[in-house]
Amino acid sequence: MKSWCAFAILCLAYFCHGTLSCPPLCKCYHRRAEVVCNAVPLTEYPSEGFPKNTTILTIQFTNITSISEEHLNVTPLLQGLHLYSNHLQSLSPHLLRGVPLLNTLDLTGNRLNNLPAGTFNHAPLKDLVLKNNLIEKAEAEWLPDNSSITWLDLSGNSLMKVPTALLQKLPHLERLDLANNRLEKVFADSLDSLTKLETLNLQNNKLETLDPSVLHSTRNLTYLFLSRNKLNKLPTNVFQELSQLRHLSLDDNQLSHIPAGLLEPLSSLDEEGLDITNNPWLCDGKVEYLWRWLQKNKKKVFLPQTITCAHPQPLEGRSVMSLTESELNLQS
Repeated sequence: MKSWCAFAILCLAYFCHGTLSCPPLCKCYHRRAEVVCNAVPLTEYPSEGFPKNTTILTIQFTNITSISEEHLNVTPLLQGLHLYSNHLQSLSPHLLRGVPLLNTLDLTGNRLNNLPAGTFNHAPLKDLVLKNNLIEKAEAEWLPDNSSITWLDLSGNSLMKVPTALLQKLPHLERLDLANNRLEKVFADSLDSLTKLETLNLQNNKLETLDPSVLHSTRNLTYLFLSRNKLNKLPTNVFQELSQLRHLSLDDNQLSHIPAGLLEPLSSLDEEGLDITNNPWLCDGKVEYLWRWLQKNKKKVFLPQTITCAHPQPLEGRSVMSLTESELNLQS
């Protein structure tokens, strides 16, 4: 009996202070090797108590302002690190050196701006999320050459230029999100290295047009989001190589015309895959191409009846699809 009690005490001590330990103010889910510190009064990154087999760590809605390589060294098996909605202002150089298995890093909703060179080296990252920070320039030095990243999210920052040099280090990238920035132009060669890109989100920027060749290297693109920009014209051949495209959003721009032939390459559009609503269409003779394309491809268009004329005054508010040949001839 005494030996059984001694064994029980030893086991209890082992589980309390060994594999079943947990950082203060956090919850540990030992079966799935996950630690969650959610909306707790942390001002510093937890430095002790982590189970050694921790593979997923979430710290969110705290007052933590920095994270270092030393902090991460205590969880060497980490694969997913989610640090959203904290107060992070700085990251240390070579942050990921102690987590060689990390494939997902989410830093959404912090106060990050200038990051040191090598910040995201040393780990085989697949997903890097820097959404809703204060980044004005994304530096190539953050990443190693031939990075393994397949998803990069830089949306909700203050970027004025597409980070071309950074993107050249991402030959495996499949999803790129640059929405909600201050982009005014995408240079012709900005996306040339992204031959595996499938999703590109550029919505809610300040783009007025696109370079004719900017999408010619992204032949695998299936989703393209250009909503809520200032697009007022598009080159005839800008979508020429996008035969795999399934969804294209051009809504909430300043388009009054589109050039003849613009939509012909988009043979793979899904049902309701094209959104061109909320543009100030000018229903003169130049609208004939759009009018005829809508008649033939109505099922591929989102809310086709709401694509309406803004000008001239006699046709204001009319659905473009409802126009007659005689009305088009009158406006020619």
